[in-house]
Amino acid sequence: MDREHVKGAFEKAKGSVKDAAGKMTDDKKMQAEGKFEKAKGAAHKLVGDVKDAAREAVHKATDD
Repeated sequence: MDREHVKGAFEKAKGSVKDAAGKMTDDKKMQAEGKFEKAKGAAHKLVGDVKDAAREAVHKATDD
């Protein structure tokens, strides 16, 4: 797990909390911020996945 995965997990967790708090308090702005942060977290995870795949491809290419 690299930094991008950690950032992604943190952003998604933070976003989930904000989204839930926004729903409970009927605060549409907070809810929107939460949804945005969850999306940002998913993007960081995707970047981490791409980096992992690239690392693995390079590793396989150099092993052959």
